[in-house]
Amino acid sequence: MAEDFLSQEEIDALLGEDKSDKEESFEAQKIRPFDFSELEQIKKGDVPGLELIFERWIKIFSERIRTLVPRISMVSKDSIYITKFDNFMSKIPLPSSYSIVSMKPLKENFLFVLDSRLVFVIISVMFGGPAKPFKVEGRDFTRLETKIISDFVDIALETFESIWKEFYLVKIELKSIELNPSLARIVSPNDKVIVVECNMDIEGYEAPFFFCFPQDLFLPIKDMIFSETGFTKKDPIWDRELIRKLKHLKLNLHLELERKKVKVKELINWQVGDKISLSVMKGDEILLYVEDRPKFKAKMGKIKDKYAALITDIAIERNGNDRREAKPTSTGNGTEPDDRKSAEQ
Repeated sequence: MAEDFLSQEEIDALLGEDKSDKEESFEAQKIRPFDFSELEQIKKGDVPGLELIFERWIKIFSERIRTLVPRISMVSKDSIYITKFDNFMSKIPLPSSYSIVSMKPLKENFLFVLDSRLVFVIISVMFGGPAKPFKVEGRDFTRLETKIISDFVDIALETFESIWKEFYLVKIELKSIELNPSLARIVSPNDKVIVVECNMDIEGYEAPFFFCFPQDLFLPIKDMIFSETGFTKKDPIWDRELIRKLKHLKLNLHLELERKKVKVKELINWQVGDKISLSVMKGDEILLYVEDRPKFKAKMGKIKDKYAALITDIAIERNGNDRREAKPTSTGNGTEPDDRKSAEQ
């Protein structure tokens, strides 16, 4: 008969004594905060500007890289995704090549990464070997392998810059090629990066290579990268109208006779009627400024009792670049070139 009695736990379960505890436990497990930063997938069309750039770059790069490795069958863009920088770096086998690249005027650097699997296959086929996977031994690249990597990177970045110029003028410059991943940290480990994974098919063997962009890199041009209409062809009508308006802008001109240093105690004592001696002589060339830039050399004179300037040369820019020379032209209140002879020096 003792076996027919229920235990206290069974009685409590029938009476629902532990129901609230289970519900609280269930609710605690069900509700948890969602971290939007965990999202790492970009759907096709989310970054149309960047996708367009890479579609065009792939075509040009494929043609150019075959001059280095003729046995390349195809180059393709595989995927674009967002991940943490540390997650991306941890997936790259060693050894690999990490090229740190600047993209002025954008401030951040980006990475161009060549997977060791791709490097070894390229070197194999360049010297008549098979296009097959090689065991990555964890060794460093040899001098020959490093030279081939450098040539590959040069072609990739040169063609990448040429494509960008169609949409946004940038200067792409290789800062360094690192083989140690700890020296290739362009952002903090937890910072988000946009990764563009590309594939190279060499006689049936596919190997990846990567572009790794900091998310903040494209902030100044986010409308162009994330918008379908960001990259559009130039409108010739708009260009002509812009040029027409620029030609009708009014600019301020002024002649600089001389630059002179004076002490503050002298300056504060200046009064109306004081004479300031200048070292410039009659016939000396002085600078004619357009806004705040020296553009011409000129000589002072008079035409019909009005001061005038005879342009004698094109001023050399302060950065050292010579501008092309122009024929001397007289300026000043409706003066024609024929009136130069009458200018009194």
